[in-house]
Amino acid sequence: MEAICIIPARYASTRLPGKPLRLIAGLPMICRVYQRAAQSKRASATVVATDDQRIFDAVTNNNGRAVMTRADHNTGTDRLAEAAQSFPDADLIINVQGDEPLINPNLIDELIAQFDHDDQLNMATVAVELNDPSEIANPNNVKVVMDRNRNALYFSRSAIPFERNVGKSKVYKHIGIYAYRKNFLLEYAAMSPTPLEQAESLEQLRALENGHKIKVIISADKFIGVDTEDDLILVNKIYNEVAHE
Repeated sequence: MEAICIIPARYASTRLPGKPLRLIAGLPMICRVYQRAAQSKRASATVVATDDQRIFDAVTNNNGRAVMTRADHNTGTDRLAEAAQSFPDADLIINVQGDEPLINPNLIDELIAQFDHDDQLNMATVAVELNDPSEIANPNNVKVVMDRNRNALYFSRSAIPFERNVGKSKVYKHIGIYAYRKNFLLEYAAMSPTPLEQAESLEQLRALENGHKIKVIISADKFIGVDTEDDLILVNKIYNEVAHE
């Protein structure tokens, strides 16, 4: 089973302009994400999919692989689907977010492993436990609830589950890394937006509303997505500390 890591990246960012090219320990962030993802043992290739020549050049000038995509995509999934068609032999496509420079390559391998013995599985993703009440209440932190087999029941920006009986259930934050069977990804990208997806502004709800299963693996990794200057400062600090260990 051949798996390809694709990192969609665009230059525009409301909160952090030019985010993919902001430096982390001397290298553009998109290159740091690429370096981490490329360490996956099970993915046969890693590629950045972008519509911006500056991002393309940054990746290729630092020994990475990139492909140019159309500029009119509405979502990262649309860009992912276009790039996936460049890999006709791929069975799985792993969508790694371009603002997760601390992504653990072992997590990519774990996601791929979910498909080894489940021919019916089309999509998988990741969650981490949340304990901080302010983090749980933050609508920028997407929450997920699961069944006993760790299939997603629902994703929401609201705090779910509602704790009428406190302590009876854990709260999990969804991490936006996905694995798809390639054929399903192309089908999924072509689906029309759904009501819950539009209400929550969460694209993954489109899959659930159309009756598809999303497997969720629980990770203990530390995730720091870079959305603000403070995030960038923190990630630079972490990289610099590791470099001096």
